[in-house]
This record gives sequence, C-alpha cells and structure tokens, in this order.
Amino acid sequence: MLQISIDLGRHYAVYVVQIRLALAQINPIVGDLQGNAQKCLDAVLEAGDKGAQIVALPEMVITGYPVEDLALRPNFQQQSLLTTQKLAKDLADNGYGHLVVVLGYLRGTDSSESQSLGVPRGAPMNCAGVIFNGSVQGTYAKHHLPNYGVFDEYRYFVPGHEALVVRAFGADIAIAICEDLWQEGGPVLRLRESNPGLLVVLNGSPYERAKDNTRFDLVARRAREIDATVAYVNMCGGQDELVFDGDSMVVSKTGDLLAHSPQFYEDILIVDLELPASGENDFLPTGEAVLKLDTAQVVHKPELSHSEWQPLDQLGEVYEALVTGVHDYVSKNNFTSVLIGLSGGIDSAFVAALACDALGPARVFGVSLPSQFSSDHSKSDALDLATRTGLNFRTISIEPIVESFLDSLALTGLAQENLQARVRGTTLMGLSNQEGHLVLATGNKSELAVGYSTIYGDAVGGFAPIKDVPKTDVWKLSTWRNEQARLAGEIEPIPLASITKPPSAELRPGQLDSDSLPDYEELDAILNAYVEDDKSSEQIIALGFSPESVQKILRLIDGAEYKRRQYPPGTKVSKRAFGRDRRLPMTNKWQDRE
Repeated sequence: MLQISIDLGRHYAVYVVQIRLALAQINPIVGDLQGNAQKCLDAVLEAGDKGAQIVALPEMVITGYPVEDLALRPNFQQQSLLTTQKLAKDLADNGYGHLVVVLGYLRGTDSSESQSLGVPRGAPMNCAGVIFNGSVQGTYAKHHLPNYGVFDEYRYFVPGHEALVVRAFGADIAIAICEDLWQEGGPVLRLRESNPGLLVVLNGSPYERAKDNTRFDLVARRAREIDATVAYVNMCGGQDELVFDGDSMVVSKTGDLLAHSPQFYEDILIVDLELPASGENDFLPTGEAVLKLDTAQVVHKPELSHSEWQPLDQLGEVYEALVTGVHDYVSKNNFTSVLIGLSGGIDSAFVAALACDALGPARVFGVSLPSQFSSDHSKSDALDLATRTGLNFRTISIEPIVESFLDSLALTGLAQENLQARVRGTTLMGLSNQEGHLVLATGNKSELAVGYSTIYGDAVGGFAPIKDVPKTDVWKLSTWRNEQARLAGEIEPIPLASITKPPSAELRPGQLDSDSLPDYEELDAILNAYVEDDKSSEQIIALGFSPESVQKILRLIDGAEYKRRQYPPGTKVSKRAFGRDRRLPMTNKWQDRE
C-alpha cells in the first residue's frame, strides 16, 4: 500500500504494509508438553481462521513456566525441542504452515555429558522459536536472566547474545523475551539501529498488585525509544504460588494503547497494524543475518469485532488473582474438592467465598469445629455463610476429643489452647484422607508474619489462598465481594457479622486477637514497611510508629521464620510474599532493631 504524506509543502512516499497480528494469551501447565502444544495448536488455528498472519504465544509456553529444576533434565530439554518441532509440522499438516508463529520453549544447547563450572547442565536456553512452513526457522534466546524476587533463571539457563529480526509479509519484526524489555540500555534499545516496524515480546510475567500500570508504562516507553509498535503477550493462569494475569497488549510507536486483553483469562487478541515496509539490508548493524521468510500476502481477511477492554479496579484485580490461584492449583493438581474449617470469623468466611467462586459451591466442603469456648454467634455465622454460598456443610464438635487428650496429657495454658487448634487440624486432615478433599488453610499474611498460628493446627492444609493477604485487606476484599453481589442482584456471600465482629481465635473465654497483637492497621503498616520495603526499625519509627510497637512486631516477625517454612503454599499477590520472594535463615542472630 502506498501512502502519500505532506511535510512542509514537499511530497514524499512512505511505504507501509498491513499485517494482522494475534496474541494468544493462554494458560499452560508446567510439564504437560503435549497438552500445552495442543493449546498452542488450537489457538493458532483459531487465529488463522480469523485472518491472522502472525501469531505470538507466551514465554516457555511449550513447557509451562517456571519449570525450575526440570530445566536441568536432559530428557526434558530434548522433549521440549521435539514437541516444538512436531507442533510446527502439525500446523503445516493442518494447512496453517503459511502463518508465522512465535512461541516460547526450552532448548538444550550442549549435548555433552560434562558440566562446565557455573553453567547449568545441558546449557539450557529460554528461547523463542519462529515457526513457518512446517519447521522452526529461527531461534532467539533470552539475553537477560532475572535473578531476583521469584526468579532463579541463572540457575536454569544460559543467556543468549544474538538479536533476531524476521522479515515477513513485507515488514521487519524483532523478537525479545520478557526481562530483555525491562533492562535499560539492553537488547531492546539496541534494536533501534535495526529499524524494525514491530517488536514482539514473549512474557511469563507473574502478577503483583498494580503491575499492569507498570507494564504499560514500560511498553509505551520502549515503543517510543525504538520507534516501533510493540506487541506484548503474556501467559495467564496459576502455577503453584504464582499467578500470571495475561494483560497482553499492543502499543503504537508513539506509546498509545491499540488493543488489550483481559486479565486472568485466556484470550486471543487480534489487531490490524500498519507497519513501515521492511528495509533492504540483509544484515543487522550487529552482524546477524535477517531471517527472511517467503511469505505470501493475504488478500482477504474476515472482519474483526472488538470488545472494549475494561480494566479491573485494584481490589477486583487482587480478588481475580486469588480466584485464579485457587482454581488452577486445585484443578491442575487433579483435586476434585476442597475442605475448609469454618469458624464464623472473617478469614475462613472469605476463603470459603473465594473457593466457591473459583470452583463452584458443589466442590467446596465446610465444617464447623466448635469447642467449649466457641460462641453461639461463631457457630451461627458459619451456618449463615454456608446457606448464603450453597457450599456443603456439617458440624463436628471437638470438645469430647479435646477432653480425651487432656485426660491423658494434662495440658494447661497455651499448650491447652494450641491443643484445640491441633485437634481441629487433625480432624480436617482425617476428613481429607477419608474423602479426598484438599484442605485450604485460612491464615492471612498478618498472622503468618508474627507467628499467630499453630503448627499442625490451623496451619494444616495443602494450599493457603490468603497467606499473602494482610488482615486489613481481607476485610476490604470481603466488603468488595459483597458489594459486587449487591450490584449483580445476588445474595452477599459473606455474613456482615463475620466482617464487623472483633477477630478472635476463641481458644479461651473472651479471647480477642487484640489481647496479644497490636491493632491490625498498625501491624499491617509496619509489616509492609519491614517485609516489602526492607525499612530498618529506625526508618519505621520515623514514620510515626512507637518504638515499643516496632520492636515488638519486628521481634515477632523475625522469630516466626521456622513457622512460615512449614506453612502451605499460597497465591502471591504482593510485591514481596513470604516464601519464594523472601528467603531468610531460620537460625539467625541478626536483629534490625535497638
């Protein structure tokens, strides 16, 4: 297509080409190479039927991500390559070999059995493969390997060093992978010298709060820096403690948003782009040859229909992340149902509502486990929750079981209080073994931080959905969820009494959390400063908190590391979650306090 532009009264010709691009935001499962390849095949066929010429899929989509030590297994490396090659052939056999497909996979690069010092076995690479006409025509290996937060990529991969620009459908298309986009002055910025019309970036970028705004700002800045349209495709779905939110987007070279996928759901985003025609040089300024593909122009493309992208508010974003985390952990690990101890309090009520949204109430089983100290309103609030949500519900009194233990052990004080929690934990795990449910632990980040939980008691379970959610946010999210129900004309799932009553473990008469813990507003603010922002005690006190409160809370946080190590995995939603994000020794004499 010839476009005539006018500049200061002079006419000049600017050649542009029209390309239909598809970003396939899909949800792979780590290790399910054949299943993931089938998902890729289905997505490409759907995009091709809608006239797409180029289809991009996420980072490491063939293997799932992160693969951790699977990356070091020679057979896993080989099968990843073979699966990718077979997918290329399957696409051609289905009549879609004319499409250019860019996707992520793992590739070993060293066939020798010897291991070089400091190099992962087999020298595996995190790669983007360019599939066309039945084979993998080109490969780009990720240059920058993140080694912070939840990432350990120096342990698993060796970096690439070469650029890749593909000449297809009359345009020059550069390839990059995730962290390469984030690095200032990295390989993406150097692409400006190659003048690509489009940069396709494959991503396995986990969710954390407000990250979608950070991503867009980054993508827009890089688009302006290299003067090219940027297509950012990310995976979605849960993998152990991580959740990938998708958030795929296409941004123009001026930094304007052209198209956007929803968060947390599989989606095929298709957009028509006008790109500058390819250059004539066969080599990049860095010396690599341009990968030239013999593509044919598509004459007819079906009309596209677009649904308007609606961004989530911050609480809605966190809630969707938690729902995704529960759904995918349960489903991908082949559990049929979950079991929750319902105390009538806010944490168990919120986890139950969350589980019902993630799995449907028929797959959620709640059990009330009252002791002699359980209040009438706690028992009635648990029943009210079950009625509102429709989950399966039963009551098992633990009082005779506790009395039997006490007759044999004669425990008193704190040991007696913790015994009640351990009887509840034993009961839940017994039901789990007998009936096949996955037990969901209901502890929140505030309690986990200061060790306000009982090992083998309320800490039991296979998954902990809100372990990265502070107590104050549990209240906010519960209120938000009820508001959504009201707006939809539905029954509010969480009883108001569970939200408004003072929190209590009810392990002794009249017990309240405030008997042994600071106010949760204060606790969570100090927790955020110490855990997420790494502030010292002196800096936290300077924020206006009393030295006594700061010293107490920091002492509790530091002393509870051994408990956190024994807590179930749970969905990460914050900048720094306990576990993969924050790894401290259990035996530790360092004290960041006076």
